[in-house]
Amino acid sequence: MTIRRKEKSLKPSHYVGIGASAGGLEAIEGFFKNMPPTSNLAFIVVQHLSPDYKSLMVELLSKKTAMPVHRAEDGMEVLADNVYLIPPKKNLTIFHGKLLLNDKAINQGINLPIDIFLKSLAEDQGERTIAIILSGTGSDGTRGVRAIKELGGMVMVQDEESAKFDGMPRAAISTGVADFILPPDKMPEQLLAFVAHPYVSGEKHSDLLLKDADALTRLFAELREKTKVDFTYYKPSTITRRIERRMSVNQIGDFEKYVHYLQNYPGEVMALYRDLLIGVTNFFRDPEAMKELEEKWLPELLLRTKNREIRFWVAGCSTGEEAYTLAILVKEAMEKASISRDVKIFATDIDKDAVVAASTGIYPESIAGDLTPQIVAKYFYHKEEKLQIARHLREMVVFAQHNLIKDPPFTNIDLITCRNLLIYLQPILQQKAFEMFNFSLNPQ
Repeated sequence: MTIRRKEKSLKPSHYVGIGASAGGLEAIEGFFKNMPPTSNLAFIVVQHLSPDYKSLMVELLSKKTAMPVHRAEDGMEVLADNVYLIPPKKNLTIFHGKLLLNDKAINQGINLPIDIFLKSLAEDQGERTIAIILSGTGSDGTRGVRAIKELGGMVMVQDEESAKFDGMPRAAISTGVADFILPPDKMPEQLLAFVAHPYVSGEKHSDLLLKDADALTRLFAELREKTKVDFTYYKPSTITRRIERRMSVNQIGDFEKYVHYLQNYPGEVMALYRDLLIGVTNFFRDPEAMKELEEKWLPELLLRTKNREIRFWVAGCSTGEEAYTLAILVKEAMEKASISRDVKIFATDIDKDAVVAASTGIYPESIAGDLTPQIVAKYFYHKEEKLQIARHLREMVVFAQHNLIKDPPFTNIDLITCRNLLIYLQPILQQKAFEMFNFSLNPQ
């Protein structure tokens, strides 16, 4: 019996993924110097290392923490109160709590080890994840923190003032998903307070929020007044999880008190709103679906429609990746069939900030991880440390703020894409959305 209990205690309560690049060593040391050796957390450090680098990191870090520090090995199980470091020339992922090593692709251009690890961590451990982004150049980690946040994790980022190189922190902060922005030596205290919160530690159960109908109604009213969006018929499980996250971040244990806090601090209303609407998207998301669209449906539609504008609608477009992906697929399909058609793509989202960001068509360089070098060369150009959509593509897409449930739908539409939106709605709103789509689409 005792053996099983011991086994259980070795499993971490949370998995902390730490990403760093240039100037990161100081930040990593500052963090671990202030992190107590027993916290029931596990730490996985993904640092950009040059291929011929003889890593002394294990030795250096062992001087700053009493926790055992390991160079990650294939199949190694992640245990509480241990630190794991990525080895040079490898990419790291995690599956069922075990570390997996893969060789870096030599000719792939941009390599994004932090994004790769954080994405796999989010998928593997969901709400038991914490992402920390420290000093570094470029934008690796930007997509990773969004994935962590979408699947219920928490995000900390080094403040720009204390970072030797602020490229990575700045890119991560620009996503709007950071829960805490702090110097590395202040992170451990905040981290421990967060994981000790009753909703995070599992002492309190989610459904408590739903029982307090009065406070919930006041919270929805507050959101609707400030954001013009009514969340009443969104999925309760999603809503309560996101509310709990904000309560944990603000160290508030009582729902009534949180609603009171929300009514007094407009900034918190917007923070909760952003959390509720978090849209994680990328170029060519679900490649199989995109391939089928490119090879089967688009050529058919483009060949069939000759003497009028072809109209597409991307509903819930978030920051625009999906709409631009569709534009690229259309361009490629027309080129293949040697035809030219007038195509207009309407891309809409309830989140005004997302729509504004989408319409600029500017993305962190790390999106190159989802694109082939040919597509990047053909449809993007470099602007400082970012990639911008080429103008001829940008002009195909019209972005607008639009509430799918309330606002009038578009008309004469030939194709609608709506992904990762209906899952957040209760059946009554899903039904309404389908009626809208049905009204929008052309016959056939």
